[in-house]
Amino acid sequence: MHLRRLWLTDFRGYREADVTFDEGLTAVVGPNGQGKTNLLEAVGYLATLGSFRGAPTDALIRAGAERAIVRAEAEREGRDLLLEAELVANGRNRTQLNRQPLRRARDLLGALRTTVFSPDDLTLVKGGPGDRRTYLDDTLVSLHPRHDQARSDLDRILRQRGALLKQAGGRLTAEVELTLDVFDAKLAAAGEALALARRELVAELEPVLGVAYDRVARRSAEVRATYEPAWLATGLADALLAARRDDLRRGVSTVGPHRDELDLVLGGLPARTHASQGEQRSLALALRLAAHEVVTRRTGSAPVLLLDDVFSELDPDRSAALLASLPSGQTILSTASGLPAGAVPGRVLHVAEGVVTAG
Repeated sequence: MHLRRLWLTDFRGYREADVTFDEGLTAVVGPNGQGKTNLLEAVGYLATLGSFRGAPTDALIRAGAERAIVRAEAEREGRDLLLEAELVANGRNRTQLNRQPLRRARDLLGALRTTVFSPDDLTLVKGGPGDRRTYLDDTLVSLHPRHDQARSDLDRILRQRGALLKQAGGRLTAEVELTLDVFDAKLAAAGEALALARRELVAELEPVLGVAYDRVARRSAEVRATYEPAWLATGLADALLAARRDDLRRGVSTVGPHRDELDLVLGGLPARTHASQGEQRSLALALRLAAHEVVTRRTGSAPVLLLDDVFSELDPDRSAALLASLPSGQTILSTASGLPAGAVPGRVLHVAEGVVTAG
């Protein structure tokens, strides 16, 4: 996978931009607040149809503009790709692949793959279970776009079931019971499929994660990653039935893959509560590197690696270790504090007030 060129129109603070990238390492440098992250965000958008910063579509469109265009020329396995996305304020976004309109925006998924490191990645270890579930599900989508549909289907069923629970007001009438039976059957099928995919992914990630942590932390430590929801033993249908009274009382679905946890253990202790911040940061980096390697193995093509100002959060030893651990392929990094020692970019881009220049 190689991203050659990126064009932006009215994306974030960019009125216009036309950028080319090196096949190896490209460095995007400049003071904070000038648009470096926005450039990486645009690349990530074409891969996931979302902002890795969690921004809504309207926030991605330059103030005063009605729409934004993100366009990229890439090569994958010898095939030229032209990816285009039009983001419309208060409207329907449109996508094209090789100038062919796509019926669904989701059909663009998988054409370009990225792995993103950002300072916010500490939440993968330190944050709540939702951050770790998102990490697993995003990795699954990178492996195959069908997982995005599965995730959307599950979210829809949970919303419908949640609305019914709230409307029921704690009362289990015959009508509510019948409707819950229907929703529970759908939730059990969708939820078990997602949970099994997550469990298979974690089994593949765990050995890679341990190696990646040792490299980044520059010391050996036992790293365990476990995804074993209690309800998997009996099946989600039985677990939902057992929790039905409690769900009605609370007005929410208390059991299912939307509540599950990816347990991370470092040196025999829970990483979220017992690891130091340096260890947590090393583990977060290792999680991203492990996912990158698994996606590369399974798809046969390395994603484009996006490093968004991560070196500002790392001490020199960890910066050097990360640089030494970078997988082969294309990397685009942004930095406001200068290039870390050992970084030898093939291309340097300077960003100032939404203008990109090569130098």
